[in-house]
Amino acid sequence: MNRRTFIAGAAAAALAQHAAGARAARRPRFAAIAFDAFPILDPRPVFALAETLFPGKGTELSALWRTRQFEYQWLRALSRRYADFLATTEDALVFAARQLQLALTSEKRERLVHAYLELQAWPDVVPALQALKADGVRLAFLSNMTRPMLDGAIVRSGLDGTFEHVLSTDAIRTYKPDPLAYQMALDAFGLGREAILFAAFAGWDAAGAKSFGFTTYWVNRSNAIAEELGNAADAQAHVLSELRNFVTPG
Repeated sequence: MNRRTFIAGAAAAALAQHAAGARAARRPRFAAIAFDAFPILDPRPVFALAETLFPGKGTELSALWRTRQFEYQWLRALSRRYADFLATTEDALVFAARQLQLALTSEKRERLVHAYLELQAWPDVVPALQALKADGVRLAFLSNMTRPMLDGAIVRSGLDGTFEHVLSTDAIRTYKPDPLAYQMALDAFGLGREAILFAAFAGWDAAGAKSFGFTTYWVNRSNAIAEELGNAADAQAHVLSELRNFVTPG
């Protein structure tokens, strides 16, 4: 072996060792991540449409609508009078418009509710999820949205094949933060709580998942303040790209 060949071989070995070390350094802390829908899907077009249909009142309508949307889901789960995500969303919209004395025609109501059927991913989602999958992390949706809503959004967002499981609480006729909802991730992945990270969009969902026993990451895209529920998220950021640094530090 001449000197040039020896140096080239040594360099190649060093690069291989460095690459192996880098892979080891980025070994994921969790085997799987269960995502709420909205760290992945961007709801802003719904609220922009509300402002278009009700100029100067859209922001107020959206805030009240969203609050009632979740409250109706929780109340229906507690009272065992289940109705799915779209039905509760429409009921909440009707209430919010009446509360604000807005003329919600059947056409406007249909357009606003239908906007939830046209959601697509936030701009940072595809590269973030690709990086996590490259690290060997298993991914799932765990959402209160119905399965057809989630499946449609996956196709529109170019995320086919990204999620190992698409879990809708509609399948068990309840809503997060019911512990039965979070249990779906354990059953689907066949893993213990310690192996699964839950990625939440809302503070209440982060608290609910934490109470269930998940390590919880709050994708706090709206820069909201934390809920006073006695269970803070383990970490948070405003964008999904930061999640990888929490899952695979190094």
